[in-house]
Amino acid sequence: MAEFNEIIHQPVRLRIMAALVALENDSEADFTYLRDLLGVTDGNLGTHLHKLEESGYIAVTKVFIDRKPRTFIGVTASGRKVFQEHVKALESILKNK
Repeated sequence: MAEFNEIIHQPVRLRIMAALVALENDSEADFTYLRDLLGVTDGNLGTHLHKLEESGYIAVTKVFIDRKPRTFIGVTASGRKVFQEHVKALESILKNK
């Protein structure tokens, strides 16, 4: 049976992971894109990203573009795997009403 993941299960983190997994392999999303997509504050998104990064599920890259700091977030292979397992666990729950 697929594993239920407590870190990913939190609603904002689940939505972050869903958005990142939907990207092409090795693609990244911009911090402001994720913030606007999810409708959360900078601080709230930053906190959730930190938790996901600590778990090894995402990689955060900070760069300067035209002297302005930009943050890009991508899902790791490990993050993609645990997300798929979490989705399978949720599907299993839904099928066994």
